[in-house]
Amino acid sequence: MARPSLSSLDGSTFDVAVIGAGVNGSSAAQHLAAAGYSVLLIDKADFGGATSSRSGRLIGNGMRYLAFGKSPWAFLSHPLQFLDSCKMAKGALSDRANMALKTPERLNNHLTYYPIYRGDKYKPWQYDAAALLLKTLGTGGVNLSYRRYGREEALAMPLIRDLRETGKLLGVTRFDSFQFNWPERVVIDTVFNTQDLGATVRNYTRVVGMDRSGERGWRLGLRDEAGAGPAATAQVSARIVLNMSGPWIDAVNRLASDTASRKVTGTKGVYMAVQLPPDCRGKLVAAMSREDDPFLAIPWDDLHYIGPSETLFEGDVDDIVPDESDLAWLIDEARHVFPGLALTRDDVIYAWAGVRPLTNRSSAPKGARSRVFHDLSADGLPGVYALTGGPLTTHRTAGAEACQTVKRVLRPSSSEKSLSFSPRSFPAEPGSALLDPSIPGVAISDLRHAALNEFPETLTDLLFRRVRVGWSRDLGHAAAQDAAVAVADIMEWNEDRVQSEVAAYRDNLRHLYLYRPETTHRPRDREPLSPKMARETKVR
Repeated sequence: MARPSLSSLDGSTFDVAVIGAGVNGSSAAQHLAAAGYSVLLIDKADFGGATSSRSGRLIGNGMRYLAFGKSPWAFLSHPLQFLDSCKMAKGALSDRANMALKTPERLNNHLTYYPIYRGDKYKPWQYDAAALLLKTLGTGGVNLSYRRYGREEALAMPLIRDLRETGKLLGVTRFDSFQFNWPERVVIDTVFNTQDLGATVRNYTRVVGMDRSGERGWRLGLRDEAGAGPAATAQVSARIVLNMSGPWIDAVNRLASDTASRKVTGTKGVYMAVQLPPDCRGKLVAAMSREDDPFLAIPWDDLHYIGPSETLFEGDVDDIVPDESDLAWLIDEARHVFPGLALTRDDVIYAWAGVRPLTNRSSAPKGARSRVFHDLSADGLPGVYALTGGPLTTHRTAGAEACQTVKRVLRPSSSEKSLSFSPRSFPAEPGSALLDPSIPGVAISDLRHAALNEFPETLTDLLFRRVRVGWSRDLGHAAAQDAAVAVADIMEWNEDRVQSEVAAYRDNLRHLYLYRPETTHRPRDREPLSPKMARETKVR
C-alpha cells in the first residue's frame, strides 16, 4: 500500500485539515472521519514520532489535578480552579478506563506507591479523601485499588526502603496504574483506522504556506519531506484547520499571521533508563523532587525510567535531546530521592528528552497543564483551532472534543461511521523467524508487513513505531542491520542505502538517547530481604 502522492492531492478540498499526526492529532482526525467529515491528516515527520513518544507513558488517575496551590485548603479560596481540577481529574479517569477496557493490549499494569512524610503539605487522611473524591467522580469500572500502608509495612518494600529520610516516613499510599507499553503504536493504530474511515493520511508532509481562500476556507501549501530528490509540492483547501502540532503550534500559526499570539509554553522533560537491583523489578514509586515536581521510578521491562526533569525550554524544537547537564541533575536528584540506590553516571543505559506543549499563561511560568482548545479567530485566523496542554493520557477525549468543536461550525459532508480503538495486529505467518531472539514477539514477517503497508520512510520509523524493537534494552542497536536487510527489497534500498540507514539509526541512538553500546554497565544486586521482610513485600 503506497502513500497517496502529493500530485494526486493537488487542488483537493477537505472539510478539515489536521496538522500534526501525534496522539492528539490522530485522535481528532479519527473522530472527525467517523463523524462523516472529509479529513486530511498530515505530519512533517513520521506519525507519532515526536512528543507522543517522549514521556514516561503513565496513564494518570487524576490525583495530580487535585493537588494545586501551596496548601491543601487552596480550593476554598479558588473554587473555580477546584471545579476545573475536578473536571480534568474526571477526564483522566474516563480516559484511563477507556484505554484499560478497550485497548488492554497496549498497556502495562503496575501498582504505584506514593510516600508520605511527616511535615508534607498533604496528610495521610487527605490522600484517603482524594481517593474517595476520585471514586465519586467515577472510575469507569476500573478499580483504583487504593490502599494506605503504615510505616513498618512501607519500609519492608523495595524502593520504598531506598527513599530519603525514612525516619520521617509515615507510610505509603498505593494505586493501580497503567502505562502505555508502546505509545507510538497507539498512534499508528489510530492513523490507519482513520484511513480506513476514508481520511487521507500522509507523513513527511510539511505545511509551507497557509492563507485564506474565500469561501473554501484555507489554502495550504504542502511539501514532501521524504526522499533525497526534488521535493514534490501541492496546494489543498480545507474549510476548517486543526493545528495539533504540539510544540510547533506557534510556528504553524505564523505561516498565516505574523501577529498570532503565543499559545505554547514548552517545558523540557528528561528521563534516564537504569537497571535497579532485582527486588525492585516491576515496582513503581512516585515521589517529589526538591523543586516540588513529581519524580518517579517507572518500570520498563527489566529496567526503570528515573525522572523527569522539568525546565523551561526555549531551544530548537526540531532537536530536543538530553545532554550531560540533564543527566547530572537527574542523578543528583535520584541520589537525593532514592539515596539507597546510590546511582551514578555509569548506571545510565540511555536517556531521552521531550517537550511538553503546555498552555501559555502569564500566571504559569512553566506553562499551564490544563487542556485548551483555542479558537484563533481573534488572532485573525477564523476557522483555525489549536490544542495545547493535551497529555498522552487524555487523547481520546481530546479527539472527541475536537470533533464537537468542528460540529458547532460545520456540518459533516457524509454519513457517520464506526471508529475502532482495537489494536491492529500483524497477519500470522507460521514459521517466520524472530528478528532478534532477545526481543520477544517481533517476527521478520511483521517487519515486512509494516514496510509494505504502513508508510515508513526510515529504519527508525520501522523499529520504533511499526514494530516494538526501538524500546528494547539496547534500543534495537544490534537488530538494526538484520532489520534493514529484511526490508530492503520492499523499501527499494540498495546495499549503500541499507548501510546508510543502519548508520543513521545508530547515530540517532547516540544523539537522541545518549546510547553508547561500548559502555559496560555494572551489575546491580544486593543482599536479599530477611524472610520476615520478604513476606511483607508480597502484601498487595
